[in-house]
Amino acid sequence: MRIPLSKRLLACCNYISPGDRVADIGCDHGYLGIHLLTQGIASSVIAADVNEGPLQSAMRNAAKFGVRDKMAFYLSDGVRNIPREFDVMVCAGMGADTMVSILEAAPWLKSSNYRLVLQCQSKTPMLRQYLSENGWRIMEESVLRDGRFLYTVMDAEYRPEHPRLSVGEYYFPPALLENPAKELPEYYHRLLFSLRRAVTNQKENADPQMAAALKELETLTDDPALDFLKEENHDNGQ
Repeated sequence: MRIPLSKRLLACCNYISPGDRVADIGCDHGYLGIHLLTQGIASSVIAADVNEGPLQSAMRNAAKFGVRDKMAFYLSDGVRNIPREFDVMVCAGMGADTMVSILEAAPWLKSSNYRLVLQCQSKTPMLRQYLSENGWRIMEESVLRDGRFLYTVMDAEYRPEHPRLSVGEYYFPPALLENPAKELPEYYHRLLFSLRRAVTNQKENADPQMAAALKELETLTDDPALDFLKEENHDNGQ
């Protein structure tokens, strides 16, 4: 049987190392954890969801794919009610507000014992800013297309000694440039389009941080090494 895994979730799985103990927070149907186990990647999976319905669905799917004995299921708001014996926390398909609230409620995650794999649906710059200001370093981040939308998946470790991101890097972090995907120029131009429109519409009331980010991003292509970002002809998400 084929596991119906979206491209977004498959991208999250690519950041899991063999033998990792995974906590899938907001597990929904449970397919991410099921894939990791059936492929022999994760050694165990904690599947947690704040709602009973999705959790029951995940249990049924785990049984159908023969991995029920390798998964533990918890009704939990974030990580509040789950054991702490895991290596990687995965949050996929949530907005930044929800992810930040999960991290705020679990200061014990600020440890070299844990990694975060995050696929954010909205307000991604806000999430990057929070991570940077709270000692998390984005070790890797990649852009992917799923349907007509572009998403990013990031892998973060607690490295409080690492320098913080700049305002522009909240929108376009260095990690994206370290392993550039073919969708990266389009992602860059969509960011510029959104920022320019927001700053123009706000006029004299423009958010100073947003204006500063736009200025920083516009100078990126002054670096000859980043000439590939100049590729235009994108639809800017319209």
